[in-house]
Amino acid sequence: MSTTTEPGKLFGVGLGPGDPSLMTVRAVEVITGADVVAYHSARHGRSIARSIAARHLREDHIEERLVYPVTTEITDHPGGYQGAMDEFYEEASARLAAHLDAGRTVAILAAGDPLFYGSYMHMHKRLAHRYETEVIPGVTSVSAASARLGTPLCEGEEVLTVLPGTLPEEELTARLAATDAAVVMKLGRTFGKVRTALERSGRLDEARYVERATMEGERTGAFADVDPDSVPYFSVAVLPSRVDAEPVRRERGEDGERGEDGEHGEDGEHGEDGERGEDGERGEVVVVGTGPAGPLWLTPETRGALAAADDLVGYTTYLDRVPHRPGQARHGSDNKVEAERAEFALDLARRGRRVAVVSGGDPGVFAMATAVLEAAAQEPYAEVPVRVLPGVTAANAAAARAGAPLGHDYATVSLSDRLKPWEVIAERLRAAASADLVLALYNPGSRSRTWQVGKARELLLEFRAPDTPVVLARDVGGEGERVRIVRLAELDPADVDMRTILLVGSSQTRTVRRGNGEEIVWTPRRYPE
Repeated sequence: MSTTTEPGKLFGVGLGPGDPSLMTVRAVEVITGADVVAYHSARHGRSIARSIAARHLREDHIEERLVYPVTTEITDHPGGYQGAMDEFYEEASARLAAHLDAGRTVAILAAGDPLFYGSYMHMHKRLAHRYETEVIPGVTSVSAASARLGTPLCEGEEVLTVLPGTLPEEELTARLAATDAAVVMKLGRTFGKVRTALERSGRLDEARYVERATMEGERTGAFADVDPDSVPYFSVAVLPSRVDAEPVRRERGEDGERGEDGEHGEDGEHGEDGERGEDGERGEVVVVGTGPAGPLWLTPETRGALAAADDLVGYTTYLDRVPHRPGQARHGSDNKVEAERAEFALDLARRGRRVAVVSGGDPGVFAMATAVLEAAAQEPYAEVPVRVLPGVTAANAAAARAGAPLGHDYATVSLSDRLKPWEVIAERLRAAASADLVLALYNPGSRSRTWQVGKARELLLEFRAPDTPVVLARDVGGEGERVRIVRLAELDPADVDMRTILLVGSSQTRTVRRGNGEEIVWTPRRYPE
């Protein structure tokens, strides 16, 4: 009579960040009750995970040391580094499976949390579907680092982003600029790249450094002050909560920046490098585009600038698209006071404030960038730093919804005659139409401007066929979005308002109704010879 051995149970045991006293009660129970204790190590044989759990290991424990064939060095494995690691994981999981098949319980030790950037997950993916498995969560290095800094990590509606330092520098920069709080893992040899990304995203001064949190040799401090050659793998960069955070300014040097004593001149006025406020801090104005609608249309760089600003200035409708942040002042105004709004923002910057001027779409397309730069070119604002960050334009957003009507040369014209005579507008429409350019028509109509669309249609019909496709796009990206394709001769001015943009095709623009009934429009890139 044969007997069948019941398979053993697999445990992934999180040990916490390093201090053995931070292991959970459940983790200790599982380790002390297991038949087999497995842990990863480098070829030198030492295992951080084992050292954390050492006091709970029994003499009769079967220990399985899973030794990595490579860490960061070059390998001659035919599959390269990844091939060598895959082969190792397969071999290691087979060794553990043999114990499980024999009815033994197996506890795989994992520093931190088993399923958070840990080696355990490679065993889990290969074994958990075959054997009864329990994962014991552990305190992560993220939580440990925040606790050791004694600084809130994220609060309220802030977003925490966890990043591996192994990401490309551009990706790190974009994600650091866009988030509220962040932790960058796996420093070591990536430290220099992470530092550059923090600097490029404008967040180096906020960053904190934590090394071996809760372990022997723990070190914390300002990230900018850390010697790159002293950084081990077990270290993280932390961008803590911005709520109630005091701004940290880096010390300045001889290039017009502040020196060690923080002084900047006897009377506190600005020097050659720009305006400074009463506290000696240098203000600036950043003109940002929010795109045609809400958060989905923001670039990472714009998100970062909005989050870092002390003051937001803009047309109230556009300000309402920006999330509220504690301690950030918002200055909304009407949409017809661009010059006053620009001067107000520059005045704030002269007092040392970081100001974001909020514009819809792209700030350089019929929007606030021009107003700010015009004012900044005059005294007393000539020394105030001004940056312009791009945004998704209304024309590009509407074109994407309709297909690709801007696929070839096109011209952009505003139909508003509030800032330029209609005669100028008409002349430009004729010129663009006679050149057979696709036209993106901004500001086509409003409550007080009702005849311009009809007049533009008449002018364009002198050069375009009546069946020329026109994209009629209203509130793209918003709740009231409506995008239609009509024919030029059928364009009804009553369907157009200030939230509408018109894209008028050229002689080459085509439309087609696809299998699902949707009509799309595009302008071929190849022009007939």
